[in-house]
Amino acid sequence: MSFGSEFKEFALKGNVMDLAVGVIIGGAFGKIVDSMVGDLIMPLVGRIFGGLDFNNYFLPLAGQTATTLVEAKKAGAVLAYGSFITIAINFIILAFIIFLMIKQMNRLKRESPAAPPAPPPPTPEDVILLREIRDSLKR
Repeated sequence: MSFGSEFKEFALKGNVMDLAVGVIIGGAFGKIVDSMVGDLIMPLVGRIFGGLDFNNYFLPLAGQTATTLVEAKKAGAVLAYGSFITIAINFIILAFIIFLMIKQMNRLKRESPAAPPAPPPPTPEDVILLREIRDSLKR
């Protein structure tokens, strides 16, 4: 089998295609969650805590006096713990949504009707013949 045909067989397997679709949808879904956290949730959290913007929470490591994270990063190294808080919240929300999706899928799997049991395979002729012999010997 040539390398090209082996690769084609591998790439066209169902699992590989399912994985590719999952990665693409996951990337798009991640952007939606990023936007939800950055544009909806974090402004509300900042408002609750007195109008604070978590993205501008940082500790200057090079003695900067900048007031925004962007300016401080231009001047040197910073410990941007506000960005970390935002990303951690983003992760928690994404993990919770994925948990809910998997929980729903598992519930749907349990609710699907079970297939009727398959009929037993027919008894081979030699077994039938041996049973007849056994029964005739018992008489």
